[in-house]
Amino acid sequence: MSMNISIIRRIGMVAAAASMSIALAACAPDNSSSNGAQDTNANGSSASDSSDSASSGEVNEEGTIRAAISYELGTNGYDPMTTTAALTVAANWHTLEGLTELDQTDGTTYAALASELPDSGDSTEATVQLREGAKFSNGSDITADDVVFSFERVMDESNESLYASFIDFIDSVEKVDDTSVKFTLKHPTGVLAERLSTVKIVPKDVVEEDPKAFDNNPVGSGPYVMTDNGGATNTIKFERNEHYNGDRPARSAKMEWDIIPDASTRINALQSQQVQAIDAVPYLNVDTVAATNELESEQGFGLLFSMFNNDPSNQFSNKDARQAFLYAIDMDKVIENAMQGQATAAKSFLDTEHPNFHEAANVYEHDTAKAKELFEKAGVSKLRLLATDHDWVKLVSPIVQESLKEAGVEVEFTEKKSSDVYNTIDGKPEAYDVVLAPGDPSVFGNDPNLLMRWWYGNDTWTQTRMHWNDEGYEKIQDLLDKGLQETDEAKQQEIWNETFDVLSDEVPLYPLFHRKSPSAWDNNTLVDFEPIPVTGLYFLGAGTTEK
Repeated sequence: MSMNISIIRRIGMVAAAASMSIALAACAPDNSSSNGAQDTNANGSSASDSSDSASSGEVNEEGTIRAAISYELGTNGYDPMTTTAALTVAANWHTLEGLTELDQTDGTTYAALASELPDSGDSTEATVQLREGAKFSNGSDITADDVVFSFERVMDESNESLYASFIDFIDSVEKVDDTSVKFTLKHPTGVLAERLSTVKIVPKDVVEEDPKAFDNNPVGSGPYVMTDNGGATNTIKFERNEHYNGDRPARSAKMEWDIIPDASTRINALQSQQVQAIDAVPYLNVDTVAATNELESEQGFGLLFSMFNNDPSNQFSNKDARQAFLYAIDMDKVIENAMQGQATAAKSFLDTEHPNFHEAANVYEHDTAKAKELFEKAGVSKLRLLATDHDWVKLVSPIVQESLKEAGVEVEFTEKKSSDVYNTIDGKPEAYDVVLAPGDPSVFGNDPNLLMRWWYGNDTWTQTRMHWNDEGYEKIQDLLDKGLQETDEAKQQEIWNETFDVLSDEVPLYPLFHRKSPSAWDNNTLVDFEPIPVTGLYFLGAGTTEK
């Protein structure tokens, strides 16, 4: 058994609970609105010149950025140790910092509270120096004690933090002096800098004094400070953090995010100029919105997956049956008709725009004859298909069923809410054959190991849901460990490529397509705003021309 699996198993049930929140982050826009008639460019941007999507206006440093965001506030607050809800995670991008951070526009890692990007190389130790003069938004100095506290509370198993699974290669964090800390690792790794971004540095004294108050309104070191958490007003408000001394200062004095889950209301707010930007434009409304505002659909990792019941008692424990399912689906029809072109058929586990993309050994292009052959070989003539009830999944499911019937398979179809889907199948190998559901762990990080481990590296998914525990499972665990521990980038990519190839053959759970994320904004008043390929809105580096 691989060395990291026992740790991941310990947090397996935490991941199960968190998967309900990440389902929100994985949701695509509501497709219930009507389609327009305007044309958009191939990338989903508006018909106006999109080569320069930023306004050329002068930034008003005392202005207010106004936005509408699509997701509910959630129930677990803003504490970065526990929150996984899409809205609170997006808010925390602006108010909190890790030692490193991910630029959400392109997925690159940059030094935030660290003075420079750490690199442990082939060593099991790394010393990190804090940014000189860094302070929290309450004016207190950020010290090594705060850093040690922030990591230890995430690593403490009793706190059941999802984020512990992302840094399970860290053995200890020690104070060197007031402004530097030393990380001792269980083994060398090539993803240290990226993974440090998953832990946000918080003030030890503030958290210990009143954890609930901190959860309601956290104190951080980001460019903004939150002044209204939106719980009572449905508007999250921010002001410039006057104590911020990093490289990405706030370019507006304030921000206001209206929480508007209803797509039509959100679009109206943009078109009436009540707000300057919205996320999650419904796929059916992309053309209409693009006719009056700047709009871009960013290709992201977010996917729709098919998960198979690999229990020995189930017909889909036969790999031929799993592959037959994938060959059967008319993906061109799914993407054109159900997704309005706002997705890309899977050619690997990663999306084609990912910097580590490698076309997998097996690419499942539509082939009804091959699907029939493999279904017959596996003895499959009927299957139970269980799908989530997201609006866009509702549009995909009928085409999937139609494709399967053309391949000679009778489909017993059931649709449920995400939470009900997992309540139905968890620990019950008799409950299903195939599940269709969305997912997107890329809100937590972009390195391939993190993305693969979300599904293939913990028992909640592999054992409780997929019931996957054969030779293919063992091979994937070994490859995941090797990729995590390899420090040479070229060799690491080779290991990941092999992992992608094995996954494309085993397909215990596999993407059907990767979605695009349409965002729209007022290009006349927002300056240097860039859309992102994950859930939420990102205003670091952006400004406004308005008051």
